[in-house]
Amino acid sequence: MTDPAPHAVSHPALRPTSPEVWSGRIDGDGPEHRRWHQCVDSAGGDATASPDSGSPRTHADVALVGFASDEGVRRNKGRVGAAQAPDAVRTALAPLAVHGELGVHDAGTVEVADGDLESAQAALGDAVSGLLDSHRVVVVLGGGHETAWGSYLGRASSSRLLDARVGVLNLDAHFDLREAEQPTSGTPFLQMARADEARGADFRYHVVGISEASNTATLFDTADRLGATWRLDIDCAPAQLDEILAEVDVFIAGVDAVHLSIDLDVLPAAVAPGVSAPAAYGVPLETLLPLCRHLAASGKVALIDIAELNPAHDIDSRTARVAARLVHTLVAPQRRPS
Repeated sequence: MTDPAPHAVSHPALRPTSPEVWSGRIDGDGPEHRRWHQCVDSAGGDATASPDSGSPRTHADVALVGFASDEGVRRNKGRVGAAQAPDAVRTALAPLAVHGELGVHDAGTVEVADGDLESAQAALGDAVSGLLDSHRVVVVLGGGHETAWGSYLGRASSSRLLDARVGVLNLDAHFDLREAEQPTSGTPFLQMARADEARGADFRYHVVGISEASNTATLFDTADRLGATWRLDIDCAPAQLDEILAEVDVFIAGVDAVHLSIDLDVLPAAVAPGVSAPAAYGVPLETLLPLCRHLAASGKVALIDIAELNPAHDIDSRTARVAARLVHTLVAPQRRPS
């Protein structure tokens, strides 16, 4: 696995993010006052100063790219609305405080036109590939979980990850290993398994938060046949965090890089009401947040998907705020107890 090169990436399929999305309170010009909206370059290139405050900004080692899609959810017979998610997460990220140096490049958003999911996934893959080659970590803001297949296309063609052993860690109530006549939000990881097999790569897949009630016996059998590992949602209480981290450590020890995919329906419906399929049980945020901090500390997370946010069904932007907090935990400097 090679190190990313220090340059920004643009792609003709990407719609630029409106400047109004990255706006918010400014308490001062120094780094001690900085928030996400003061760390983002959404105009292309690596800016040296924040356009709204004049405060210095570091090289953009984190890239964001949106995937405005609910076509996969529609095909999967879920409730649509995830196409509005990318800017909802950006808006929730904008006011969060930054404790240390953070440079973020917002590459824009790929949109699905006329139900052509496959072309949009290919465009997302092209964008992700270039961003991976030029940034430390890429965060894809979906979109339904069909986002993950576009992300896979990007990492599979990235020169940085060309010879790397990449493991997929999915925080999700569902395996998303479904057989279907066409790609949906329920098929991305089966698509990955088949693509890895075709190119002679090992499919490494671990899921945290599986709901036994939401996955058929066939899906469990498919996961078993593919050599996937998983932990059920009922075994993800905060008291079991040490066990969860130990399992994750075993998984990431066997890979060079991690593709982390987070389906927000892994959380309880009270915490994440704005998703395609709200969870009756779910994994507590008290478990997921320290897990994400642990993953960030590993230094192996190269690609992150945030999927299934549905702003049309959110309450007080509750789910968007949780999504933003998870992204913040994964890529922003964190204060440590003194």
